[in-house]
Amino acid sequence: MEKYNFHPASFRDKDGRVFSVEGQLYRGLSPQYLVHYEKLMNSGLYDSLVKSGKLLPATAVQLPKAAVTDYPVVLRPEIIPYISYPYEWSFSQYKDAALTTLAIQMEALEKGLILKDASAYNIQFYHHKAVLIDISSFEIYEQDTPWIAYGQFCRHFLAPLLLMSRAGIETHRFMQTFIDGIPLPLTSKLLPFSTWFSPFILMNIHLHAKSQKRYEHSEEGKRASTVKMPLMNLKGMIDGMIRFIRNLSWNPEGTWKNYYEANQNNYQSAAFLSKKNTISEWIEAIKPGSVWDLGGNTGFFSRIASGKGIFTVCFDIDPAAVEVNYAEVKKQKEKHILPLVMDLTQPSPSIGWANTERQSMTERGKPDVVMALALIHHLSISNNLPFSHTAKWFASIAPHLIIEFVPKTDSQVQKLLATRKDIFDYYNEADFEKTFGQYFHLKNKVRIPDSERTLYLWSEK
Repeated sequence: MEKYNFHPASFRDKDGRVFSVEGQLYRGLSPQYLVHYEKLMNSGLYDSLVKSGKLLPATAVQLPKAAVTDYPVVLRPEIIPYISYPYEWSFSQYKDAALTTLAIQMEALEKGLILKDASAYNIQFYHHKAVLIDISSFEIYEQDTPWIAYGQFCRHFLAPLLLMSRAGIETHRFMQTFIDGIPLPLTSKLLPFSTWFSPFILMNIHLHAKSQKRYEHSEEGKRASTVKMPLMNLKGMIDGMIRFIRNLSWNPEGTWKNYYEANQNNYQSAAFLSKKNTISEWIEAIKPGSVWDLGGNTGFFSRIASGKGIFTVCFDIDPAAVEVNYAEVKKQKEKHILPLVMDLTQPSPSIGWANTERQSMTERGKPDVVMALALIHHLSISNNLPFSHTAKWFASIAPHLIIEFVPKTDSQVQKLLATRKDIFDYYNEADFEKTFGQYFHLKNKVRIPDSERTLYLWSEK
């Protein structure tokens, strides 16, 4: 029997496995990794990366020998409030994750180290920045050796970014299917023909994909993997990657990114202010440690909570809205809000080995408050979800729910019903209160002035 409660995603790297003891997370470094760890610490690279916010801090600790016997060095990392995955990132989040990885690689080379892997799952968003969380990704650089993680970087970062910008933003979900990165032959097929005329894309995607097919499992391929690459050439390759990715762009043109502009959300200024103040008062009364804003659009109401120093995840189905939200996070250097792309009708599932390697949306943690503002009509009418389903799911996530009921007479609901038969006899305020009352206690109810909408505050039974 194993002595440790290993994290289910930590089996791939035995040099730095993540485990928990009495609920506290640790990373244990193997004896054979110590020489690389000492180089990382003594070179000044660790201090430099932590200071610039590119590497998650981790403190060496002493645990009882009865708890840990296999690891001569045990680190306690700072805790990320909510783990996100690449298939939940906006375009700019993905781009920043790639650029951070490359910046770390370039700085590591200056200090005589190199990244031995380049997994997108090693990057998280913490305090408005992309940050590397795997301290055991570094190893001592050996003169004239190529970057062994180059192929992984292309699959995990370059391929998704190119597909998102050239083939369609929805392709970021491919990372949910291809857990070790999007295959380059598939990427090559999906990219427009015009990309064959880009020397950078030709070399790093199209010809790279062809060489993979040609040399796979062959002796010629084994010899190619041992080709020497002078440090100057390696740095030149990384610099070229940085310059190319920095110039990649995507213009967000989503349905909901302008939702809070005039005439888009059925609110007069007085009603909008009243809604904001009511939510603020309820948040103040609950004093939550964390909040999830489901269908939070560009994060206007999320910032009621995050502005009070409450960690808030703002989920939205529209990549354009999340892109706008993330741009604001970066601009204002907001530390307490995390925008993510999420389709609530099919939220991120548990995937990977034994369906435990990457956890589902709710397995990664749950908030104290869920906000579902101007959302229920989309779930009920656009997706045919009965109140019993939504109420039960909300109740399973958090002890407090702030939800806005939008009646059929509201023009936004009328738009939804304009293209389909109205089979939603249950969709009324009385049935809403009755059904949600089976799962929650009603704590407060406020009619939003100058509108037909109502805010509800529910608490767990």
